[in-house]
Amino acid sequence: MSSTHTDHITEGFIQFNIPSLPDKPCHTYYKVIGTLASDTTPLIALHGGPGVNHEYLNILADLRIPLVVYDQIGTGKSTHYPEKMGDTSFWIEQLFLDELDTVLHHLGLQDNYNLAGHSWGGMLAARHAALQPKGLRRLVLMSAPADMQLWIQSQNRLRKQLPQTVQDVMADHEANNTTESKEYQEAMGVFYAHFLCRLDPMPEPIVNGFAEVAKDPTVYLTMNGPSEFHITGPLANWSIVQDAHKITAPTLITNGQFDEAQDEVIAPFLKEIAHVKWVKFSNSVRLSYSKQQALF
Repeated sequence: MSSTHTDHITEGFIQFNIPSLPDKPCHTYYKVIGTLASDTTPLIALHGGPGVNHEYLNILADLRIPLVVYDQIGTGKSTHYPEKMGDTSFWIEQLFLDELDTVLHHLGLQDNYNLAGHSWGGMLAARHAALQPKGLRRLVLMSAPADMQLWIQSQNRLRKQLPQTVQDVMADHEANNTTESKEYQEAMGVFYAHFLCRLDPMPEPIVNGFAEVAKDPTVYLTMNGPSEFHITGPLANWSIVQDAHKITAPTLITNGQFDEAQDEVIAPFLKEIAHVKWVKFSNSVRLSYSKQQALF
């Protein structure tokens, strides 16, 4: 990889008009690493959460193709709406689909692009792909669930592998609706150290992603809920199983051996998508995306 590619960075803000907020315009922060050119198909990478920022996906800049990342509405450097905490009529999937379309059209990429999504970003990417956009060339779904009920069942099995004392702390605070407590957050840290990222200390971009959620938890708490398995928001009922067969772009599905996205969580993608390949990384957890560079 030459330094020329990663040294060429363009960043800025894209105006994103939300009909329900005519008096408060939204601006989406984006970054392009590399040079967008007509003879190259760029990769658009969608971060997870919902509620973290794009930073942990910058590692994909090591690929020899232009990379586009952005902070989704309510996260990172993009416009925040803390006054919309708990407003499930505002924080809906369509909002983020519209934002993705806005980014694609602003950068002139709508006719030729590859799309990758991690976790929630993969859910969003899958929904986008199921709409069969004409410019989508290839799709990569990294540790992304096809159905959130399958996800919840998987998380509940994984948490049973934790020390009993940690399980008891989680159960007690969930029962008493005190999941914002330091004790519960520390217990979640144990879970993440087992199934999200096993590096100690965690890489700075991942730490920064958690910090973004802590600084403004509006999107995560509203759409998801207190934790990966105590899901109280509308994402609890999210599923693309019925529409996955509509994905026509060649698709790569990845997960890790110790991933939160266990095999049964991604299985519907493998069954329903016609042109699909599955790669499972050994000794890896949810943030195993850095191993995928050789697959592009």
